[in-house]
Amino acid sequence: MKADVIVDAKGLSCPMPIVKARKAMEELEVGQIMELQSTDKGSVNDFQSWVKRTNHTLESMDEDNGVYRFYVKKGQES
Repeated sequence: MKADVIVDAKGLSCPMPIVKARKAMEELEVGQIMELQSTDKGSVNDFQSWVKRTNHTLESMDEDNGVYRFYVKKGQES
């Protein structure tokens, strides 16, 4: 999946990956994709909860060698 912006949050603990994601999403247009990379296992549940509370969509998520990648499409601001 092609991302419009890639956010490197590797080595950061929650809530910092969410904080960086929120800031990156502010810069995107509706429908654009952010890829966030994290090494924090807690970010899996945190991202699912964050996306449910926002109008964004978690398009996909994967893990490779301890790096979690989240692809989030920006939704309409409420």
